[in-house]
Amino acid sequence: MTRIAIPRRRALLLTGGALAAPMIASGIARAQSDWPNRPVKYIVVFPAGGPTDTLSRIVCQELSELTGQQFIIENRAGSGGNIGADVIAKSPPDGYTIGLYTIAAHAIAPTLYTKLPFDAGKDFTGIAMLWAVPNMLMTRLDFPANTIPELIALAKANPGKYSFASSGAGTSPHLTGEMFKQMAGVNLLHVPYKGSAPAHQDILAGQVDMMFDNIPGPLGLMKGGKVKGFAVTSKERHPAVPDKPTFAEFLPGFEITSWGGVCAPAGVPPAMVEKLSALTKQALQKPSVKAAFDQQGAAQIWMTPSDTMAFRAAEEKKLAPVIKASGAKVE
Repeated sequence: MTRIAIPRRRALLLTGGALAAPMIASGIARAQSDWPNRPVKYIVVFPAGGPTDTLSRIVCQELSELTGQQFIIENRAGSGGNIGADVIAKSPPDGYTIGLYTIAAHAIAPTLYTKLPFDAGKDFTGIAMLWAVPNMLMTRLDFPANTIPELIALAKANPGKYSFASSGAGTSPHLTGEMFKQMAGVNLLHVPYKGSAPAHQDILAGQVDMMFDNIPGPLGLMKGGKVKGFAVTSKERHPAVPDKPTFAEFLPGFEITSWGGVCAPAGVPPAMVEKLSALTKQALQKPSVKAAFDQQGAAQIWMTPSDTMAFRAAEEKKLAPVIKASGAKVE
């Protein structure tokens, strides 16, 4: 039998590699099971003070309490949530940078934007769905209409005169405005902002006439008597404002719901995904979280990781024809 001589140094390297492999695997497994053992960064893709920021902070507070580690909010706003989403997509897949999964960046943007720096279907790991909220139309207090039919008549008589704000190009409030223009046959000027909070300031100052926004924003302003609320975009009337009609009562088929969840970069270890998914479920089951969500007009809609990613894909497919029909496009 022919013997193959292996130099002593190479033999040691080979032996060391064989011994090191299970040690490395064991280290990775331990790191996954110990997650999180340091603070976790949570990217909110809109500015502080808006509805999605508020809801995200509620969830992150509970995650911090459940794990004993801080879940630190970092607001990375701009481009309808795309800037923050890109930060998430390009972060290390180690479970320590996660963030907001949103209808804007992950379901609307792929059709609305000519070019994106990320692939909404491939560059993210869906962790869990968290909430669903309808949008609502509000106007400045002195706006010369009080109902949807009056608004439609006013806009038709004055094409291009009145403006509507949104939390950014490509957000669900923007798409809601485009749907309204299309279905009502009116011409309104779209004024995009970097989030809801700065848009609220301008509607209160009379710089814009109206705004489509996630319902938590209008609810707070309406309670303070600062704006007029018109209608909600859900299929049914919303329990927080049962006296306000749905758009569908005047424009049959009009329905759009904003949603938010948790995502991470693609490639996060499955064990971490499952653990974080379970933690979000625990957080949503807390009575205090349900009460806080109810106050914001948000419904809890937890889903598993696989269902979360399937839901996103279905939403993109559903909204694509609406976006194309509206003619809206962002370069």
